[in-house]
Amino acid sequence: MEFGLYIEQVGWEKTLHLAFQSIGVVFGDIGTSPLYVYASTFTDGIKENDDLLGILSLIIYTLLLIPLLKYVFIVLRANDNGDGGTFALYSLISRHARISLIPNQQAEDSSRLNRAQWIKQKLESSKVLQISLFLVTILATSMVIGDGVLTPSISVLSAVSGIKEKAESLKQGHIALISIVILVMVFSVQSFGTDKVGYSFAPIILLWFGLIGGIGIYNLVKYEVGVLRAFNPKYIVDYFKRNGKEAWTSLGGVVLCITGTEAMFADLGHFNVRSIQISFTAVLLPAVSLAYIGQASYLTKYPENVADTFYKSIPGALFWPTFIVAIAAAIIASQAMISGAFSIIQQSQSLSCFPRVRVMYTSTKYEGQVYIPEINYALMVACVLVTGIFRSTTNIGNAYGIAVVFVMLITTSLLTIVMLLIWKTNILLVSLFVLVIGGIEAVYLSSVLSKFVKGGYLPLVFAFFLMLIMGIWHYVHVKRYKFELEHKVSSNYIQELSRNRINIRRMPGVGLLYSELVQGIPPIFPHFIEKIPSIHSVLVFVSVKHLPVSKVELHERFLLRQVEPRELRLFRCVVRYGYKDAMEGTEEFERLLAEQLKEFIEEEKQFIQKEMENGVVYLLGETEMVAKATSSIIKRVVVNHVYNFIRRNFIQGDEAMAIPKARLLKVGMTYEI
Repeated sequence: MEFGLYIEQVGWEKTLHLAFQSIGVVFGDIGTSPLYVYASTFTDGIKENDDLLGILSLIIYTLLLIPLLKYVFIVLRANDNGDGGTFALYSLISRHARISLIPNQQAEDSSRLNRAQWIKQKLESSKVLQISLFLVTILATSMVIGDGVLTPSISVLSAVSGIKEKAESLKQGHIALISIVILVMVFSVQSFGTDKVGYSFAPIILLWFGLIGGIGIYNLVKYEVGVLRAFNPKYIVDYFKRNGKEAWTSLGGVVLCITGTEAMFADLGHFNVRSIQISFTAVLLPAVSLAYIGQASYLTKYPENVADTFYKSIPGALFWPTFIVAIAAAIIASQAMISGAFSIIQQSQSLSCFPRVRVMYTSTKYEGQVYIPEINYALMVACVLVTGIFRSTTNIGNAYGIAVVFVMLITTSLLTIVMLLIWKTNILLVSLFVLVIGGIEAVYLSSVLSKFVKGGYLPLVFAFFLMLIMGIWHYVHVKRYKFELEHKVSSNYIQELSRNRINIRRMPGVGLLYSELVQGIPPIFPHFIEKIPSIHSVLVFVSVKHLPVSKVELHERFLLRQVEPRELRLFRCVVRYGYKDAMEGTEEFERLLAEQLKEFIEEEKQFIQKEMENGVVYLLGETEMVAKATSSIIKRVVVNHVYNFIRRNFIQGDEAMAIPKARLLKVGMTYEI
């Protein structure tokens, strides 16, 4: 199996099952874009019908080139053993170029990591390129998480605003309040998991696609079949010739037709490549294309209604059924980016780029389906604030466009590296991809950035805040590891400990001493001996390590060595996980560790089993990170205050590993970095 070009081989029954689920989870966002695209594009009204054809042509070819060509047929194939998202691309690049900001590589990891021979030399030799790649990655992930705030706000607001067609007395404040109530309900059901949510949402989105596609056909036949001329791209050229700068500015509205496209890749771990390809090409693309075509046909006769195209173009008898389904679809649109945000946080936490949060696996049938309570509630509060403060879909739309295009451009950049480094694609094809896809996205980005002061700053504020947290956490994590590496205990200390055993009391049971170090004895160990002159009959130095791969097989998970001299019964255990792996519960971990120890040293099997029965105690070093007195003011503020504030306000190590309090022993120590 070649990394980065992985398509899970499963039966058609499971594939269709996942394709049905994906309709409810992945496509709600892009599927509800017809609610607001024309209104956001023609903010000053429609001057002539040829402009309408130009915009429709732009929408059609944007849908064909970005979601279909780029994502469905190319990006989805750049997955990491079935997992998607920006971190999946970063992980592929990292292990093929053998780059890492944490110096914890081991020879044993080589069986899990592949090398390519192309541009990896520059990536491996340049620290600037490595840091730049990391910063670009966390920028993209921060933008996607920010989409988890903007998507629910704009989708629900735009759907609920349709009620003003029948209740004109309602003010925008009432619309915002109704939207907030709905948003709170959406976030409240997340704990049930993608499996249950997908099954309950999929039939509604399927009905929604049937309605907008059917209404589109009705409007096309009733008003103006001639809009089908928009399939001729010459109308795009004519539109720009006629309108110049105004045409360029209008692209900020057109790009909203592909909002939520990144969810196909971010949510890939919940499904598989084939299922998303089937549901997109067979269901979503025909439905939304017909919706845009039908609305354009209606606007040729009633251009004055462009500010509320969707609801005005609905046949009278279908208004209320469509309105109800529109609200339901808008609610579901939020799901795509919410579940994507969960996946990204889980991946970034595994790669030491985010503080510890509680990750709950919500499906026993399908891997990758997670729920994170803290992130869920944070997104909910942010959504409520954005909806309550902005109230207008126009301002939120300005912000939304910037977030969408930024992420797409970063995905294009990382995918280009994957093509060259891993796939070894012909340089001419790579150049064509960059010129066509990258060029289109760059033009869209230049347009949406012109709306920065009109709400476009919002996703950049979100991204800056998240990048600050991720960057500080990762920076201090690396510094902490390097400190432990530089101050690890020498083998002479262990030999001295063996000679002075009479001063050290051996307690019954197995002690697990956790450390970041994958080699050597951590500096916290002599601190333990100094403060508590006793160690357990069997002591295991445990290092939990996340590799830049999606999964590590169970038989490859534990790396065990015995620390000499043997009579001390000290062991080194490196436990390796992929960023997609679920960490075992306490009892399961203890069972697996005992099995590995017994296999590793068969002659002490009975002794270890006896000590396991005496009980297991978890020994954790409570380390405080402090910048050296000679450090700069910025470093002292970042390490002493910002990092320690973040660390104190997120889950601590013993809570993340669900260690029983009755069997936990902590000793504090300060690291100066």
